[in-house]
Amino acid sequence: MKVLGIETSCDETGVAVVDRETVLANLIASQVDIHERFGGVVPELASRAHVEALTPLLDAALETAGCGFADLDGVAVTVGPGLVGALLVGIAAAKSISLATGAPLVGVNHLEGHILANAIDHGPELAPAVCLVVSGGHTMLVHMPEPHRYELLGQTVDDAAGEAFDKVARFLGLGFPGGPALDRLARDGDPKAIAFPRAMADSGDFDFSLSGLKTAVLRHVKAEREAGRDIDPSDLAASFQEAIVDVQVTKTIGAARDRRVETILLGGGVVANTRLRDRMEKAGAEAGFRVLFPSLDLCTDNGAMIAVAGTWRLLRGDRTSLGVGADPSMELT
Repeated sequence: MKVLGIETSCDETGVAVVDRETVLANLIASQVDIHERFGGVVPELASRAHVEALTPLLDAALETAGCGFADLDGVAVTVGPGLVGALLVGIAAAKSISLATGAPLVGVNHLEGHILANAIDHGPELAPAVCLVVSGGHTMLVHMPEPHRYELLGQTVDDAAGEAFDKVARFLGLGFPGGPALDRLARDGDPKAIAFPRAMADSGDFDFSLSGLKTAVLRHVKAEREAGRDIDPSDLAASFQEAIVDVQVTKTIGAARDRRVETILLGGGVVANTRLRDRMEKAGAEAGFRVLFPSLDLCTDNGAMIAVAGTWRLLRGDRTSLGVGADPSMELT
């Protein structure tokens, strides 16, 4: 069953072809060079870049997969959440392909795509599970009692984890996107060097808060500079990162125990963070949980995760009307 997946929710154009959970092609056009000088994603520029990249990427993906449009059994596309203009580029292309070929269209929630990216590396037997989804726009814990059923357990009340990483990295002059650069810098630092706050660590729920941590970093740097003391960027990065990871690991393990599941799934761009992967894997093993996360190339936005999520929905009979529009605030239900 060959399904085309199109992902254009933010600043990466992703096109993939999968056969069930087997990836036949997975191509990405990054926009980092476009947005880097602005220190963040500019929505209008993102939409234009998707328009320019999508058609060549579609042709290349089909060639890589060794098939044509007529061979497709379905077309999956991200319909939300995301930047509305960016989403509409992918949706328009998917509608056109579906209409021209007769292949059924299925709209996919971007967050479900991140969760089901795990099926590519680990197979379809994922549920029941507790899922930690961490990216530039989201930080949430979700209970998945069975495929395509989701219960929101908690989420950030302010900044998302990826957003916090990017803002602190920009403050340290590490460029955009800041997460990977901060991760690399932290590897040479002491995670216990600076006692940054663990906001909401003992709140008794599964929500997160990161804006206070970001402010604490800025205040620490200002105080050290005013006192004439040198700042070790590696120690700062490692201590900041550890404060985020500590809370995420603790709350995820707590949610898994609360929902009495055996499996923990991680998804989203921040899951590429080496410290998060290491800490979660060790904590999960100690607590008796199976911890799964996608390979690094499947953590960031990509078409393969959308194609797999779409495949699962097509197999259970889901179809999406050609009248579908973008839902920039789409919830995972």
